[in-house]
Amino acid sequence: MLLLLLLPLLLPLGSDGAQNSNTTSEGCQIIHPPWEGGIRYRGLTRDQVRAINFLPVDYEIEYVCRGDREVVGPKVRKCLSNGSWTDMDMPSRCVRTCSKSYLTLDNGTAFLRGGNRPALDGAWVDFRCDPGFHLVGSSRSICVRGQWDTPKPSCQAPSSGRRAVYIGALFPMSGGWPGGQACQPAVEMALEDVNSRRDILPDYELKLIHHDSKCDPGQATKYLYELLYNDPIKIILLPGCSSVSTLVAEAARMWNLIVLSYGSSSPALSNRQRFPTFFRTHPSATLHNPTRVKLFEKWGWKKIATIQQTTEVFTSTLDDLEERVKEAGIEITFRQSFFSDPAVPVKNLKRQDARIIVGLFYETEARKVFCEVYKERLFGKKYVWFLIGWYADNWFRTPDPAINCTEQEMAEAVEGHVTTEIVMLNPENTRGISNMTSQEFVQKLTQRLGSKKAEETGGFQEAPLAYDAIWALALALNKTSGGSGVHSSGGVRLEDFNYNNQTITDQIYRAMNSSSFEGVSGHVVFDASGSRMARTLIEQLQGGKYMQIGYYDSTKDDLHWLGADKWIGGSPPADQTLVIKTFRFLSQKLFISVSVLSSLGIVLAIVCLSFNIYNSHVRYIQNSQPNLNNLTAVGCSLALAAVFPLGLDGHHIRQGHFPFVCQARLWLLGLGFSLGYGSMFTKIWWVHTVFTKKEEKKERRKTLESWKLYATVGLLVGLDVFTLAIWQIVDPLHRTIESFTKEEPKQDIDISILPQLEHCSSKKMNTWLGIFYGYKGLLLLLGIFLAYETKSVSTEKINDHRAVGMAIYNVAVLCLITAPVTMILSSQQDAAFAFASLAIVFSSYITLVVLFVPKMRRLITRGEWQSEAQDTMKTGSSTNNNEEEKSRLLEKENRELEKIIAEKEERVSELRHQLQSRQQLRSRRHPPTPPDPSGGLPRGTSEPPDRLSCDGSRVHLLYK
Repeated sequence: MLLLLLLPLLLPLGSDGAQNSNTTSEGCQIIHPPWEGGIRYRGLTRDQVRAINFLPVDYEIEYVCRGDREVVGPKVRKCLSNGSWTDMDMPSRCVRTCSKSYLTLDNGTAFLRGGNRPALDGAWVDFRCDPGFHLVGSSRSICVRGQWDTPKPSCQAPSSGRRAVYIGALFPMSGGWPGGQACQPAVEMALEDVNSRRDILPDYELKLIHHDSKCDPGQATKYLYELLYNDPIKIILLPGCSSVSTLVAEAARMWNLIVLSYGSSSPALSNRQRFPTFFRTHPSATLHNPTRVKLFEKWGWKKIATIQQTTEVFTSTLDDLEERVKEAGIEITFRQSFFSDPAVPVKNLKRQDARIIVGLFYETEARKVFCEVYKERLFGKKYVWFLIGWYADNWFRTPDPAINCTEQEMAEAVEGHVTTEIVMLNPENTRGISNMTSQEFVQKLTQRLGSKKAEETGGFQEAPLAYDAIWALALALNKTSGGSGVHSSGGVRLEDFNYNNQTITDQIYRAMNSSSFEGVSGHVVFDASGSRMARTLIEQLQGGKYMQIGYYDSTKDDLHWLGADKWIGGSPPADQTLVIKTFRFLSQKLFISVSVLSSLGIVLAIVCLSFNIYNSHVRYIQNSQPNLNNLTAVGCSLALAAVFPLGLDGHHIRQGHFPFVCQARLWLLGLGFSLGYGSMFTKIWWVHTVFTKKEEKKERRKTLESWKLYATVGLLVGLDVFTLAIWQIVDPLHRTIESFTKEEPKQDIDISILPQLEHCSSKKMNTWLGIFYGYKGLLLLLGIFLAYETKSVSTEKINDHRAVGMAIYNVAVLCLITAPVTMILSSQQDAAFAFASLAIVFSSYITLVVLFVPKMRRLITRGEWQSEAQDTMKTGSSTNNNEEEKSRLLEKENRELEKIIAEKEERVSELRHQLQSRQQLRSRRHPPTPPDPSGGLPRGTSEPPDRLSCDGSRVHLLYK
């Protein structure tokens, strides 16, 4: 709405250009803030302020200053109708002021000179004590650059002869935590109350020497030097602010000084090795953790998650929480951190199913976190968030330009979260060691501060801790001195303390360590690390308001439960989604069906085996190598028997029996394959070896030696036995569980179903399967090749090799397809079992039918199961066998004759060549004579005596 009002002011600027810098009829020009200060524009963000130059009539601006400066001049200005701001004749400046604590004096009066409140540079204060008191310290202090030039004096009653014991204190009157503004008056109140008691340190009087540390370690170093090197000797140091306490505590150990802090919460200060003499009445930031652990145990949570802003205090707190929950048997399942953007960590929490979440971050970051929580729906009846309790009550309703969630969305996201907050003021209206209730203390402190808004004074909440710190010190010194000064038995003289006196320091340490009393802040006691153990307030956001649901006292392990907790779902949620594990078992109908088929196959194998053994004397059976066929039948039986353990799972057997079932699957299937397929492979191998070699080698291999066939099968079986034995010994099969994606039920219940499947596996399962599939696959491929090569071969020694080849084709194809498919379908128990078992059944059936059924039909139809004598009388197989034998003998005789003829022809050619040579020689020796007209031989020649008989004898010899 405000931007709509400003639009008429913005539009003229774009058309008219620059306007008068002082006045305009449509509003007032934005003015510059003072040095070291700023201007608060109500209802506008920083980006909106940068985008405009004029503000509407009646709009108010407010001056604010940085640090310890205050506004001098008009603090608020209003835009008038004439275009000017109110009181422009009076400048507004941010000037440094000195501490207001100097403007009051206990048992006296402080007079401010040189100006009005607040005290500015150049002003001074004169101090005067009431009658009966004398001034200790300077009577005047001047404000110079925001600091008083002298320590604040005090008005003390006349000395009663009690010896003074000095306390060196550092109060942060300004800086990051100006807690000294209320803690110093509280300490002074405690000193007055302690010194007025005659039962505590009756011979001593506690006195305070203090400086303003500004919560700055550098400034604290300067004043620490003055405290240590200037008289009088201080018996203890009293710092505030974690950074200053860290500096003081590290130095104090070298000076044998006890350090007692009233305003330090850093978990790092709990390190006893680093800070051996450090105590604090302000609880450590880790004090929230025992309360959180107690609540985890109360609600039965065993798994939690955390998300933190990346800072030292939150990291240390979370480290401490991790140790505590581990001791309690609780697990931090997921730990996330972020620097400025929590979007990704919140998404990770959602993805990891975090339910109980501890968040550690500052208020501004909390709004960013819960905006992302709303987007990821990480709230509601299934989730519980634990946050820090020192946020403002309406922190989630505060407008924040850094987030893009509405107030309603933020309220919905934070509803039901639990906070823990340290109790710094005793909620019970009881009187403690100071004989004062907590409410009486607050009233007295408010009067001492002299301000109507005492709650806004720095350190007001921690003031009870500072008050009780003095009481803890007084009781410890009283115990050290024996309660009666020099006359006490076993006590020491506190005035003998110096920075080299380790003995008195050790006694003060032991007394402080054993402190236990009721103070205005509650029960005061220190743990082993010197940190205050205090009660914790537990609140829950219900309907947009924080409601107290309990208190927890970690010192007594006492949980005071108010029973006011409310839950969106009616009860505390579970720490995780209840996961119900369900096993996927094999379909019983499928298992029974395949088992019946396998049983029938085993019966068929037994019938075939019995038939083959019974008719082993029949010549036709003998020519098929019956012993190898018997092994094939046995192998098929073993393979079919492997179907039964293959279908057994957790539905039938106990978990302890599963390894035996796994081994049974492996051995039955492996040996069954080796016997069944190995026998057929041996046959086809022998046929190929005999009938694809050269002629001269064939003759040597025609004689079939059965022991070689059996040895080949034995080699294959032995190789399997050896490999399986090594596998079982080195890497035995065992039961493994495969988990699948969680399934959400249709009902809106906080459970999920985790399907699981049982497998037989080993550590090097892939390696072993690679070995088996490798050489078995080679056997299958080689078997296919041999069967193809010998498809046209005919031999009487193995008369069923064509049937063996057919069986090899079917077995090889089924195996080569089944092996990879079952590996792919391993997560689908029904499909994998059906594919593997049916492949075994079909390959076994095919092998038995192809090898044995033709033999049965032949013997039944031709009656060849009778005796050998009767078998030869038949015209069937005997005739066929004789004809085959005759044909073989004729082929052999023909080849022998062809060889002899070739030799004879070669001899004839050689003799003819010799005859021609002789004739030519004879013709050269005897010239030719004219022929006789009568046709006879030439004259003068005579026929060789053996010429006529030569041809006949040679021809006879040639064809003999």
